[in-house]
Amino acid sequence: MQIYHGLPELPLARPSALTIGNFDGVHLGHRALIHTMLESARRRGWQGGVLTFHPHPAAVLRPHTNQLYLTTMDERLELLSGIGVDFTVVYPFTLATANLPAAEFVAQVARAVNLAGLWVGPDFALGRGREGNVEVLAALGRTMGFEVYVIEPQTIGGVEVRSGRIRQLLLEGDVAAAAEGLGWRYRVSGVVVPGASRGHRIGFPTANLAVAAERLLPANGVYATWAWIENGGDNGLQCYASVTNIGVRPSFDNGQRTVEAHLLDFSGNLYGRRMALEFVERLRPEMKFPGVDALRSQIQQDIARARAILRA
Repeated sequence: MQIYHGLPELPLARPSALTIGNFDGVHLGHRALIHTMLESARRRGWQGGVLTFHPHPAAVLRPHTNQLYLTTMDERLELLSGIGVDFTVVYPFTLATANLPAAEFVAQVARAVNLAGLWVGPDFALGRGREGNVEVLAALGRTMGFEVYVIEPQTIGGVEVRSGRIRQLLLEGDVAAAAEGLGWRYRVSGVVVPGASRGHRIGFPTANLAVAAERLLPANGVYATWAWIENGGDNGLQCYASVTNIGVRPSFDNGQRTVEAHLLDFSGNLYGRRMALEFVERLRPEMKFPGVDALRSQIQQDIARARAILRA
């Protein structure tokens, strides 16, 4: 997949099918839209591309809000490449972008990617004040030489698959339902950093994961997870069953929110290594225990339940 940071300097030679959006999470709704676009593009001999914005428009238009992402840009690009997208434009979203008239923005994009067809959802809009809705885009297409194709939203159980809905499920701790909408198990990654070593002292050492502040974390609680560890070089990844706690450690100090994973059947030093945690199911909310023995007993139960879930 070819990646452009900003519009290509030279117009693309081949006609392009394109879809435009944030595509955070590249969920099943996004995938349905992109697959339809790619199938149509292949039949016509076009290339199929995606234009995604970064940062998220909400982070620019409402800077006082804390915009949390389902995927990093690298993860988003990896997912798009896996679908079979030929090229992706990572378009820098600024206040100037937000104030561009729809006709001007579309003209720039159409010229740069040799636009032949634009695929959108029924409520899609772009440009200043979201003036570029489906009807406006269709009119622009007739002038600029491209067709507009409208794809109905993807639903699960009668509910439309949307990034906002998936975010809400994760904030409620329902990682299994979030995975249904995403089409993949939600995961976060980062570098393993030193912690307070409390888990080690009670017999359950944990790897403390430093996760980017703008990354959405599931609700506080304990989860059955898969831990993927980078070995470095060309040695690939190792995977371990794990139990992960997200929270403030109420049994100890109600400190800063952390992500701590106890890897089952693992021993060794992980400091400084990259690790990704893939969330399978929530075991329980975070709890405060009267003493170390009660905490240790509950962790043993969590491990037994996690093993059963992950074996299944």
